[in-house]
Amino acid sequence: MLNVGDKAPDFTLMAYDRSMVTLSEHTGNRIILAFYPAAFTGVCTTEICTFSDSLTKLSESDTIIFGISADNVFANKIFAEQNNIKFPLLCDVERTAIKAYGVDIENFGAPGYVASQRSIFVIEEDGSIGYVWIAENPGIEPKYSEVFDYIKS
Repeated sequence: MLNVGDKAPDFTLMAYDRSMVTLSEHTGNRIILAFYPAAFTGVCTTEICTFSDSLTKLSESDTIIFGISADNVFANKIFAEQNNIKFPLLCDVERTAIKAYGVDIENFGAPGYVASQRSIFVIEEDGSIGYVWIAENPGIEPKYSEVFDYIKS
């Protein structure tokens, strides 16, 4: 389990537009990592759309956001297009970031299927973790106002 103050594990993942995103290349910016279990599910759609709708607030604080799920590039691309998502959705099909951040959940929707627990990590400019929220179960949405208040601080 990662805690506030820990160094954020680095990763390189493919985004839905097939670009590669490496976390450490964004050192110097605050970054929100929004792990979500699965594209097209109700709570995930609400969560990702809420963050997308809040990009103006986030850009004022020079904060970058990445959504991360175990979904493949095709699913995340259609999910982003259908919901007009304006930030990269990263495809962690090998679950490298999901496991590095300790948010893997097994048997999500099907026996043997590993997804990510709904969770939020804010990575500070120096690469350390400044904020952590992990849902007790995948059906719980983040406390958006808490995340945005933290970003403003």
